[in-house]
Amino acid sequence: MKKSVKAIAGGILAGALLLPLSALAADQDLQKKVDDLSKEIDELKQQVKRTEDKSLGRWLEIGGDYRFRFDSLRGGVPTYLQASFAAPPALIPAFDVKNDSLYSNRFGLNLKAKATEDVTVTARLLMYKIAGAEDDRALQGTLPNGTPVAFSFDRAGVFDGTIGHVPSDNKLAVDRVYATWNNIGGQPIWLSIGRRPSTGGVPSHLRQDNEKPGNAGVPSLLVDYAFDGMTLGWAPDIDALPGAYMKLCYGRGFQNDITSTQGNGLRNTDMVGVNVVPYDTDALRVELQYNRGMNIFDAPIMLTGPFAGLAPSTNLGDIDWYGLDFLGKVKNVGPGELNWFVDGGLSSTHPNNNVAFGRSPWGLLYTLDPTRPDLGKKGKVGWAAFVGARYDFTKTGTKIGVEYNYGSRDWITFAPAADDMWTSKVGTRGSVYEGYIIQELPLKPISKYISKTFFKVGYQYYDFVYTGSNSWVGGPVKISQLDPTGPFGGLQAQMTAPMKKAQDIYATFEVHF
Repeated sequence: MKKSVKAIAGGILAGALLLPLSALAADQDLQKKVDDLSKEIDELKQQVKRTEDKSLGRWLEIGGDYRFRFDSLRGGVPTYLQASFAAPPALIPAFDVKNDSLYSNRFGLNLKAKATEDVTVTARLLMYKIAGAEDDRALQGTLPNGTPVAFSFDRAGVFDGTIGHVPSDNKLAVDRVYATWNNIGGQPIWLSIGRRPSTGGVPSHLRQDNEKPGNAGVPSLLVDYAFDGMTLGWAPDIDALPGAYMKLCYGRGFQNDITSTQGNGLRNTDMVGVNVVPYDTDALRVELQYNRGMNIFDAPIMLTGPFAGLAPSTNLGDIDWYGLDFLGKVKNVGPGELNWFVDGGLSSTHPNNNVAFGRSPWGLLYTLDPTRPDLGKKGKVGWAAFVGARYDFTKTGTKIGVEYNYGSRDWITFAPAADDMWTSKVGTRGSVYEGYIIQELPLKPISKYISKTFFKVGYQYYDFVYTGSNSWVGGPVKISQLDPTGPFGGLQAQMTAPMKKAQDIYATFEVHF
């Protein structure tokens, strides 16, 4: 009996000891299944990530804009002498000009691709044409004697740097394309190479209803031209100077041909610049710019217009530019917010002994006088001021803007790609007044990017004081002192028809997507 009890007790004890071992085996089997499942989930996550990385939305951003524009142009030309390369200057009596209805269509396509870590490629394609035409002749005219003529040098034909910014044909052209390498050496340094984002800079974004350009932009008072070149930038993190950065810039404006070792007398036209933004917030942005244009050509390669086929024949010298710009925003001013800007610029020419086209009396902002050779080859200093404001009504999407700019007799900028029909207004020697109203439509954006649809109506009035706005070839003449029949009238001959007054009433319908 005692042996039976002992046997039973031993069996119970052995079973009790085996129970944890079986439970432990079950736990281990369960843990293995959990580990295997976790591994499968991790593999699925990696697979999804690889799939997402390959999707367009992860590495490519696409956007753009479309604009229909109406312009009604009117102006007045005083009596003057029209220069000719094949005949003596012609006396042109005063006359008025107009184009009551000029329609144009512009389409822009923006692309930004993430190529590798810290490297992106950015591109913008542009098409800008006049309705019912495949050229830019609607921006030019015909003199009373039947001679084709342009009313400003920067609208005398399309050339490299203005393609896509001045109406021409329906081709979709590359406005900009550049590669940017960020975070070089783990530092806030970037290098950008390609066709530069050197158009549409501050403060022109306000009247275009665009976002403020980032650190790739340039001040539009000094530069509005599609350059090919490079930028080296640095954006240090300084608490007292939020948003601060600086850039060293280089661009090529003209490339000379392959020549013999003796050359052809032409040099490449290059520009170097230093841009410093010591402070950049929504409330205030301060910008300083210095440019030097070297070996300025006498004329770009004109692709269209009255000067089609004209090409650089010599270099006229160098130009220095200096700019100081302030841009700000005041929030909660009544029912909206106030955007404002104050810009100033200086230009200083350094002419050489060359004259344009080899047989003219025109040098870099001077005209040779055979009776006073001591007056030739003089450097000129010009200045310009540009101020404006835009009030934005927050609830209604209405934006009302006013702008004014003035350029002195010897002011010269490099902004032929500006979005103005008559001539780049910031290069005017005289005054330009502009007012506009933008009405954004209360439509919900579909894209996750900044998308909007709006109408704009505006008015520009040009009051020219001196001839040759936006041209660096020849000396300016006060329009009120033009005397084509006087003893020195021949020295006042003009390449383009000078204007006393001009106006542009315009309206647009625009979609940004």
